[in-house]
Amino acid sequence: MPPTNRPITVALVDDYDVVLVGVAHMLSPYRDRIVIAEIDTNEAVADVVDIALYDSFAQPESDRGEISVLVDNPRARRVVIYTWNFHPDLIDTALHKGAHGYLSKTLPARDLVTALEAVHAGETVVSEAPRTRSAPGLDWPGRGEGLTDREAEILALITQGKSNADVAALTFLSPNTVKSYIRAIYRKIDVASRTQAVLWGVNHGFTPDHDRIQHWRS
Repeated sequence: MPPTNRPITVALVDDYDVVLVGVAHMLSPYRDRIVIAEIDTNEAVADVVDIALYDSFAQPESDRGEISVLVDNPRARRVVIYTWNFHPDLIDTALHKGAHGYLSKTLPARDLVTALEAVHAGETVVSEAPRTRSAPGLDWPGRGEGLTDREAEILALITQGKSNADVAALTFLSPNTVKSYIRAIYRKIDVASRTQAVLWGVNHGFTPDHDRIQHWRS
């Protein structure tokens, strides 16, 4: 059984610092139960962590290799996906690849901590499909400009050079839904074209800060 007399060590995995800082801030009141072992990856994690928490913001959710990289690395005892996207295929694939949890970004901090503790104790935990918005305390690029987390994720993918078809495939959204999000994004950031949206994204923190998954490749 995992030791219960010390906090769980968690490595946060996502390419956007603002996203990870938001998660770390949300978990900070629970420092007696959760210790964040990694945010800045100028150096790779050298020690084993109890859980690698893979935040899905603007990450290649439909690229099964990303999950395998974390699962196969001996420095992560367990791997948990942290996401708003609960498409059944994504859940099934993550669990088949060896993920130990699939948790919703709508979970309040206390429930997220409880779920991580359950995973640490050996359970496989899958949240209910989300019906509400992201939990208070989380952050993402463009939040201050009024973009929702899902709009921000789509703009981040566009800023990375993804086409509408790419975005639909990566997020498991329909092409029409992606188009609807893009129209809402354009209105909120006051642009009229994709080129203007990409330039706005580059100037407002929508390009990745790191390629964190590289630190987990064998």
